Amino acid sequence: MRGTLVRVAMAVTTMVALAFLIPLVLVIREIAADRTFTDAERQAAALQPALVITTDRAALEPAIASVPAGSSGRIAIHLPDGSVLGRPRASEHSVATARESARAFRVRAGGGWVLLQPLVLDQGRVTVIEVYVPDGDLDHGVGTAWLVLTGVAVVLVGGSVVLADRLGAQVVRSARSLAAAARALGTGDLEVRITPQGPSELQEAATSFNTMADRVEQLLANEREMAADLSHRLRTPLTALRLNAAALGDDPVAEQTRNAVAQLEREVDELIRTARRSSASIERVGCDAAEVVRERMAFWSALAEDEDRPWQLVGADGPVRVPVSRVELAAGLDAMLGNVFRHTEEGVPFSVTLHSGRDAVILLVADGGGGIADPETALRRGHGQGGDGSTGLGLDIVRRLAEATGGEVGLGRSVLGGAEVSVRLGGGRTGAGPGRRSRRAGKSGRGRRRMGV
Repeated sequence: MRGTLVRVAMAVTTMVALAFLIPLVLVIREIAADRTFTDAERQAAALQPALVITTDRAALEPAIASVPAGSSGRIAIHLPDGSVLGRPRASEHSVATARESARAFRVRAGGGWVLLQPLVLDQGRVTVIEVYVPDGDLDHGVGTAWLVLTGVAVVLVGGSVVLADRLGAQVVRSARSLAAAARALGTGDLEVRITPQGPSELQEAATSFNTMADRVEQLLANEREMAADLSHRLRTPLTALRLNAAALGDDPVAEQTRNAVAQLEREVDELIRTARRSSASIERVGCDAAEVVRERMAFWSALAEDEDRPWQLVGADGPVRVPVSRVELAAGLDAMLGNVFRHTEEGVPFSVTLHSGRDAVILLVADGGGGIADPETALRRGHGQGGDGSTGLGLDIVRRLAEATGGEVGLGRSVLGGAEVSVRLGGGRTGAGPGRRSRRAGKSGRGRRRMGV
C-alpha cells in the first residue's frame, strides 16, 4: 500500500507539473522572441532622427555605431539612391516590398530574421532600415528558464513523494497494528486492544475491533461461568451416588462403582477449575496421549467384559506427546468409545490404535458394527445418529479437539467391518524419537481383570 501511494502521488504530480511546465515553456519562448524583436524595432527607431536630418554616409556611420546592433554589424540602411550602408542580409525583393508598402515586417534570412523598417523622407523618398536578429537571440534566457522550471517540477514531485510516503507509512502502520491485533486475538490473547490511529476509516475499524474483542471476552467469560455452574450442580447427585455406593458392600461390582464415582468427581472438579481459569492464563502444555489412552481403556475394558466385547489396544506402550490437555483428550476418546458401546450390539469387537508420526499423532477407534450411514452428517454438531441418551455432539467434540491442533477427523470403514474414526492431532512427538512404531499393547479383553479408574 505504501509503495502504491508513492507511485500514484509521483504519477499525478508529474502529470500536473508537465501540464503546466510545457505551456509555460512555450509562453516563455514566445515572450523572449517578442522581447528581441521589440528591441530591434527600438534600435531601428533610434536611427530615424539621423536619417530625417541627412542621408550622407559619413554622417550616418557614427549614428549606426551608437546602437548595439550597429556596433555588431547587424544594421544596414538602404538609402533612397539605392546605395546600402552596412552589411545587408535581406533580398532586394524584400527591400523593394518594404519601400512600396511603407510598412515594417520581418523575413527569414541567413540563420535568423531581418526586420525591415521603412522611413518616408521628404519628396517621397523612402529609406529602409534593416536590423538583423540571429536565431540565438530569440532563445536568449529560455534555457535558464527551462532549467529553473524543471528544478521546480522536480522539487514538487519529490515533495509529493515524501508526503505520500509519510501518509502511506501512517496508513500501513495502522493497518499492520490492526492485523497484528487480529492475529493475537485469533491465538487466544483476549487482552489485546488497539489504540485508534491513522485515517478515520482505520480508526473506525480499530474501534469496532476493540468492541468485538470486549464482546468475545464477555461471551467466553459467561460461557466459562455457565460451564462451572453446571459442573458444580453435578456435585449434589454425585454426592448422593457416592453415599449410595459406600453402602453397597465389598464385592467387586461395588468397588468398581465407587471407583467410577470417584473418577467422575475428579473429572467434574477438573472441569470446574478449567472453566474458572481465565483464558489468558491457560497454557497449552499438552499431555502424554499413550498414558491417557491406557487409563481410559482400563475404564472401558470393564464395561467391554460385561458386554462380552473383544477389544484390542495398539501403540500405547511408549510416551506420545500431544498439544492438548489430558481432560480434552480423555473427553474425545470417551466420546468415540461411548459411540461404539451405544450404537453397536453387545459382543461386537472394537480396537483402539495410537500411531505417532513426525508431524502428527493419529488415534483410530474401529468397531465391527454396522458402520456410519452418513459420515458427513455425523460430523456436524448435533446431527449424529442420535437415539436415547444421545445428544449427537460426540463426534463434534472429537472434531473440535482435532481442529484445535491443526488436525482433522475422518470417518470410514474399518478392517473389522464397521465404522472407523480417525483423529489426526497436529504437532505430536513421541518420547522414543520420531518414526517409532509402538508395539501391540494389548490383547483380547475377554477374561481381563476389571480395573478401577
